[in-house]
Amino acid sequence: MKPPVRIGVTMGDPAGIGPEILLAAFEKFGHSENADELQLIAIGTASVFERVASTMSRSLHITSPNTAAAYPEMALFESARETSPISVGQISGESGRLAFAAVRTAIELAMGGEIDAIVTNPISKEAINLGGHTYSGHTEILTDLTGSSGNVMMLAHGNLRVTHMTTHMALADVPRHITPARLERVLGLTSAALADLGVLKPRIAVAALNPHAGEGGLFGGEDEAVLAPTIARFRSAGLDVTGPLPGDTVFVRAVGGEFDAVVAMYHDQGHIPVKLLGFRIDPATKRWVGLSGVNVTLGLPIIRTSVDHGTAFDIAGRGLANPQSLIEAIEYAVRMVAGHRRPRTDG
Repeated sequence: MKPPVRIGVTMGDPAGIGPEILLAAFEKFGHSENADELQLIAIGTASVFERVASTMSRSLHITSPNTAAAYPEMALFESARETSPISVGQISGESGRLAFAAVRTAIELAMGGEIDAIVTNPISKEAINLGGHTYSGHTEILTDLTGSSGNVMMLAHGNLRVTHMTTHMALADVPRHITPARLERVLGLTSAALADLGVLKPRIAVAALNPHAGEGGLFGGEDEAVLAPTIARFRSAGLDVTGPLPGDTVFVRAVGGEFDAVVAMYHDQGHIPVKLLGFRIDPATKRWVGLSGVNVTLGLPIIRTSVDHGTAFDIAGRGLANPQSLIEAIEYAVRMVAGHRRPRTDG
């Protein structure tokens, strides 16, 4: 019998929706037919989960992380304890301290081989910094604490998978980061990630940086001078890479099934199509009520997936949070673990 896949799930910011959607995920997977093949381990603060369960009128029994728990039991690895009360929906240094402790503990467990992957719930950058940790987000924490570099963000919704050449930087700074070395890194990690997901002969499209792929240099020279030659080298090596293709149509072609992934040049170019597909809007209130999609960090020595939304402080504690993105992130992590374990037969 194969050992169960052990997934550590961080609570996120305890003042946000992370703890409540984590409880919902435990309930969902605890009732699954394949519950014996997956062991979820919450990573965070016991008192936070107990309070959230009480608010949501849900049963909860916290048990050892070495226990194959079934809901309403929740296996928990306690990363830190509260030293002052957390106010739901409010940014604070205490909530940032607890959120950071959960992420750090998850990384330590994964690096030590005690869990197979980590799934992260949303944190507040402001709270993290108020808590004494000068990071701008999860990616920077993961990069620092795993000693890695050159990481790549991948967003996924259904059959649309988008990796990014650049993410959190000013648009004016993007062109100088569009280099052959970076594109080679992104294409290599994208191909490897698709293999872990069972796509052994991936078809990858590269979105152009400029409108109309530069229109022969009229709208910028990066596409012709940097992207096209690098893509040609990959094609000559046998990888199915197409581009640079105009950004206003390439994502539609991917959704239609022509490509298995798209490489975007900058943050919003890649995020907008994925999130447009993922958001579910209540027609009566005109507000979003759910989000489907997964964020994956490639290039780390560990597997990490994440929800594709923020802390949602405005709805925290009100029983309105939708766990769909977290459920998908857990399922994605399981698939990637299975891909890592699978013997390669593609040469």
